[in-house]
Amino acid sequence: MVTEEAARKNLLNGLIDLYLKPIVKKVDAEALYPREYLTKLGTSGLLPSRPLPEPVIVTEGVRLVEETSKVCMTTGFNLWCHLTAMTYLRRSGNPYLLANVLPRLENGEMLGGTGLSNPMKYYAGLEKLCLKARRSESGYFLSGVLPSVSNLGADHGFGVVAAVDDDTRIMAFIRCSSEGLTLREKVYYIGINGSATYSCEFDDVFVPDEWILSEQADAFVASIRPQFLMYQIPLGLGVTDASIQSMHKVRDRQSGCCSYIGVQPDDLEAELAPLRETIYRLASSDHLSEQWPEAVKARLEITYLTLKAVQTCMLHYGGAGYLQNSSPSRRLREAYFLSNLTPTVKHLEKMRCLQTGGR
Repeated sequence: MVTEEAARKNLLNGLIDLYLKPIVKKVDAEALYPREYLTKLGTSGLLPSRPLPEPVIVTEGVRLVEETSKVCMTTGFNLWCHLTAMTYLRRSGNPYLLANVLPRLENGEMLGGTGLSNPMKYYAGLEKLCLKARRSESGYFLSGVLPSVSNLGADHGFGVVAAVDDDTRIMAFIRCSSEGLTLREKVYYIGINGSATYSCEFDDVFVPDEWILSEQADAFVASIRPQFLMYQIPLGLGVTDASIQSMHKVRDRQSGCCSYIGVQPDDLEAELAPLRETIYRLASSDHLSEQWPEAVKARLEITYLTLKAVQTCMLHYGGAGYLQNSSPSRRLREAYFLSNLTPTVKHLEKMRCLQTGGR
C-alpha cells in the first residue's frame, strides 16, 4: 500500500519531471518564469495550508522547496515567495483574505510574492522604510518605491509594510493590478532572472480594509518571520545536495584525478546530514518562534555550506563546469544569490552577534 507521504512524493517528482526539468536552462539563460510549474503545485493539491497544524504546513513547505531547488533554485526561490505570501494571509486573521484570497493561493489560481526585503532590513536597523501610508475612510493610500519584489505578475499579489506615522506601521496584501502601481521588470542579474522580479512604484495606491493584513505591522512581522526564514533554508539544502550528486558523477573522470581535491562529496554529505536533520526538526516544532536563534544559525550554516559545495563542484567539474549553461555554473550563481537574499549573510551575522553577544 502506498502511503500518503509516498504518494505526495511521487506526485511532486512527476511534476518536476514534466514541468520543471525541461525548462531549467531557459529559466536561467532566458529569464523564463516557471509559472506553469508553480501553478501545477497548487492545482495538484501540494500547497499545504488550512486546516493542517502549523508544523505540518511548514515541514511540507520546506520539503517542497528543497526538492524543487535540487533541480532549479530560482524556481525554489519563487516557491519560497509564494509559501511566504500564504503565511501572511493565514496568520492575518482577516476574514475576507482567508475566505476569498488564500484559497486561490492554495489552489494555484493566484501566485504571491513577499515584498518584505526592505521591511526586514528596516526592522534590523539597516534601511529606512520605503513606503508611506495615508489613512482614508475605508482603507489606506500607499506611496513610495520598493526596489525589488519577486514572483510577480499581472494577477499576482504581495505583502508590503508602510509607515502611517513615526509610531505606526501597517502591513497589507497588494494586487499587482492595483491602480497607481507601476511594475518595472529587472532582468540584469547574474542569476535568478526567471524569478519575475520587479521594482514597484506606488503612486497613491488604494488598499481597502479588506486587504489589510495587520494594522500593527511591527508585531505581525515578528510573528511571521520564523516561517519567512525557514522556507529559505531548503534553497540551500537542495543546491548543496545537487552539487554533491554532480560530484559523484564525475569522480572517476580523468583517471580519478578528482580524488586529490581537498574537499570530497563524502565530506560535504557528512556536513549536510546533521544540518538537514536540525532544519527539519525546527520546521516540525510546535514552538518555532521560540527557536529563532537556532533558525538564524541554521540559515547561516546552510548558506556557508552551499557556497562551499558549489565552489567545490566547480573544481571537480573543471572546464566542463565553466561553460555558461552547465549545471555547476548555474548552481554557483544561485548560491551567491542565496547569500544575498534578505536576510543576507551580513544581516544574519549581525543578528547572530546580537543574540550571542559576540562579534
